[in-house]
Amino acid sequence: MPFCKVINDERSSDPALNNGIQIFYRTYGRGQTKVLLIIGLAGTHDSWGPQIKGLTGTDNPNEDDTVASDAKPCGGDNESGGGDGGIEVCAFDNRGMGRSSVPTIKSEYTTSVMAKDAIALLDHLGWKKAHVFGHSMGAMIACKLAAMVPDRVLSLALLNVTGGGFECFPKFDRQTISIAIRFLRAKTPEQRAAVDLDTHYTKEYLEEYVGPNTRRSILYQEYVKGITATGMQSNYGFDGQVNACWNHKMKRTEIELIRTGGFLLSIVHGRQDVIARVSHARRLAEKLQPAARMVELPGGHLVSHERTEEVILLM
Repeated sequence: MPFCKVINDERSSDPALNNGIQIFYRTYGRGQTKVLLIIGLAGTHDSWGPQIKGLTGTDNPNEDDTVASDAKPCGGDNESGGGDGGIEVCAFDNRGMGRSSVPTIKSEYTTSVMAKDAIALLDHLGWKKAHVFGHSMGAMIACKLAAMVPDRVLSLALLNVTGGGFECFPKFDRQTISIAIRFLRAKTPEQRAAVDLDTHYTKEYLEEYVGPNTRRSILYQEYVKGITATGMQSNYGFDGQVNACWNHKMKRTEIELIRTGGFLLSIVHGRQDVIARVSHARRLAEKLQPAARMVELPGGHLVSHERTEEVILLM
């Protein structure tokens, strides 16, 4: 299995981390253009499926990823491979989700710590620079990464991003309250899949027919299969990732480092997003002017799935 071992610089207070964090990842495609995908709360690397296929032409992971890639810890100076042209994509499970390690103490989850996980993965892959795409919580993490190592970012795409603290809260109405209650009560892959669909997509998109079936019925089966394969997120992982979102804050100096980083910066948001408010994304884009471009598209929290081709062109 392809794992990146993250060695902590400081002694952790969590006994579960005595041997470091293991970050599960997959790479797809070949080429000198490198793309790092950072997923959001409760998501796994598989959540980037449409983007991976759109960028590389395949959603099959590279065969050589099955080599014992955890033979040495992250931070090595191995050179990146790949031929001329083409794109190589890396998607991974954040700590607390999927096949990556699950710290049991909430303080081990911050967007800064998770950004360091992503940087360690870049080192592990031998990628000197990469295009960095983040979705939702992953966009928060991507912001921290870009502020820490702006010289390693070729471009930064923030999809359905929001801020920490109270900015994490969606607009309170009957729809979002119902979704929140269903999400917290979901105990099976089937229950989780049903609420995820209403969380991620617009009703119009879900009710469209693809052949004889609606997208809702097709996606429901895919979600159940995916959640069953990875397992429901543990309470430790969920609470930790929520803690990271709640405590996320971009300092003025960090904003300035991103704004003057010299790379292309895009903020893309679905107008019908019921999770991340578009107003917060607009505010971030204003802070990052003139470097940032703000693009709003019809779609929900996973506008990157509803408008895959348009989003890929913007990335």
